[in-house]
Amino acid sequence: MDIYELRGVHSLVIMAVFLGIVWWAFSAHRKKANEEASQLPFSDDDDEVAKRTLEQDKTEKKQ
Repeated sequence: MDIYELRGVHSLVIMAVFLGIVWWAFSAHRKKANEEASQLPFSDDDDEVAKRTLEQDKTEKKQ
């Protein structure tokens, strides 16, 4: 086995791993987790935002 055959086998292994990851990420059993993750940027917890705002105000007053 020379270096060119090894490179070819390596390319096939990497392609198979990539396709496996894509298949896993978009499979039906991951649909709920993907939908929840897609809504994370839009789900602001008002209490958490207020807490961060108070902390920022305290640090600004100290400076």
